Amino acid sequence: MCGINGIIHKNSLNEKAMHSMLSKMNNLILHRGPDEDGFFCEQHNTYTLGMAMRRLSIIDLTSGKQPIYTNDKQIVIVFNGEIYNYKTLKSKLLAEGITFSTTSDTEVILKLYEKYGVESFKWLDGMFAFSIFDKTCNKLFIARDFFGEKPLYYTKTDTQFLWASELKSIINTLDFTPEISKKGLNLYFRLTYIPAPYTIYDTIHKLEANHYIEYNLDSQEYSLHKINAEPLPHKQNISFNDAKKQTKDLVYESVDSRSISDVPLGTFLSGGVDSSIISLCLSQATDRKIDTFSIGFKKASYDETDKSRIVAKLLNSNHHEFIIDENDLKDNIHDILVNFDEPFSDTASLPTHLLSKKTREHVTVALTGDGGDEVFGGYNKYYIGKMNKQYTNIIPKPLHQSVLKYSKNLLATKDDARGKKFKIKRLLHAINYNGDFYWDIISLANTNTEISEILKPDYLVNNLFSEYKDILNIQKAESLTDFRRIDKILSLEGGMLPKVDRTSMMNSLECRAPFLNKTIWDFTNSLPEHYLMKGWNKKHILKAAFEDQFPKDFLEKSKSGFGSPTGDWLRQSLRKELESYIEPTFLKQQGLFNLDTIINLVKDHLSSKKDSTFRVWSFYCFQKWYTHKYLNQ
Repeated sequence: MCGINGIIHKNSLNEKAMHSMLSKMNNLILHRGPDEDGFFCEQHNTYTLGMAMRRLSIIDLTSGKQPIYTNDKQIVIVFNGEIYNYKTLKSKLLAEGITFSTTSDTEVILKLYEKYGVESFKWLDGMFAFSIFDKTCNKLFIARDFFGEKPLYYTKTDTQFLWASELKSIINTLDFTPEISKKGLNLYFRLTYIPAPYTIYDTIHKLEANHYIEYNLDSQEYSLHKINAEPLPHKQNISFNDAKKQTKDLVYESVDSRSISDVPLGTFLSGGVDSSIISLCLSQATDRKIDTFSIGFKKASYDETDKSRIVAKLLNSNHHEFIIDENDLKDNIHDILVNFDEPFSDTASLPTHLLSKKTREHVTVALTGDGGDEVFGGYNKYYIGKMNKQYTNIIPKPLHQSVLKYSKNLLATKDDARGKKFKIKRLLHAINYNGDFYWDIISLANTNTEISEILKPDYLVNNLFSEYKDILNIQKAESLTDFRRIDKILSLEGGMLPKVDRTSMMNSLECRAPFLNKTIWDFTNSLPEHYLMKGWNKKHILKAAFEDQFPKDFLEKSKSGFGSPTGDWLRQSLRKELESYIEPTFLKQQGLFNLDTIINLVKDHLSSKKDSTFRVWSFYCFQKWYTHKYLNQ
């Protein structure tokens, strides 16, 4: 695991100047690769190209230093990530007479490209972001993995083209601070995150998952290309028992491939379905005790460590449990949030950071259950998707509007307790008669109406999700397959994966997600939908495949998720800071928000008149980023 950076300067720079710029970019992501660095510089009479990386050594600890070159020095690569099928690919190349000078997966990518070109990118099973400079055609190629597990940002100015694993490397290299992107702003205040290809900055982009950039150094122009075609899923005719067996085999194979490491490895274990199955598979693949790691809260309603203890005991693992409270986070909350380099308000990022920090004291690599819900259909919001169609067929729209009106006070909550009232309110507000209900369901921060209330009209963007609807060819999301495909390019790429990448890499910990395997994704997309969700039974086939390995009904136990009681914290230790963000003079100077609406929203939350945890937390995280970036320079 590493971090990469690169520059194409349209004027000829000397090597010392380029090295200095790359060193600055590298130093900002030292946490991603504390073990060593590497640099490459190519001077030309019309440009200078430089590539750099920071390395966290996982595979080939002795000879995997980057950059890596082809034998004739005509092609060079810097790489962030892991290729899980590199041994199989290497065997194929060896059989064709290709020679290697290292045992690293990085060199396999390079030699595949040398032999087969960009076509080879689709053969890579892994998480990655890499850049390859090919002198033979004077082109640069920058690629990102199928799910977007590894980040890659880029921008083009009048004088240079920059790319990097983290936004901070780009922002601190530019000689100006870009304007706020209206699209990025609206996406954030709807979703709590900003999915590719957007960022919070108007001129900086995130490379979409499963894409590569082709940059022509002769013309100084670039184009974007998809790596793997993603046709609409075709459902196969397969019995449930055969599908169940294949599911089990694929998960075991994926865990096995993602367990290759030359350093200590363990698992995150929450006690939920996904992490329990991953931990089980790893424990059965080795003859030693595995290390499992879980985190809980002193606030009982958020703590679920009892479930992880049951699994740890079943697996006879070396179990490490960490119980945290507000005091464990308040000293780190600033660093955790600003490390995302743009607004990001998934409350799970806070405990994930602490879990990563504690885990890194014992191992360098952790397997996680991330992606299980998207791949196998496990989210509660998929229920709501099914219910919307049934509800709107039975309940007339005027009646629903009356229900909303009269239930407003009845369902109001005063604290951050996400119980039945909270869930019913979320369900009722997600109901949509115009075919956009799923886009409302995934809008965790603000609905379309709410965002129009808090942002000034000049900053509002209409038809916010139209681009994503066109990409997916889903104008009205109606099926479980539709919901999961939307989640793959939005909540997974934009929310879940950045959360895990930034919080783990901030602690120099590599996280791997066995469920995020293209073969498994393609397989589950080919199954009848009722194999994934049977009635109200989520992840039906995954649980059926592994139920004989756990105590009776254990995989049917409900789990709340990995959040934090941030609503309470906003009223307590973060209160003074939050109040500073609604100071009228500051808000007027900022010019983004409707003053009365945002001030009343925050004050009603602070006084416990009305709990608005998600909305206020998203505002707090945005203001923390804004003041850090624009006022504290």
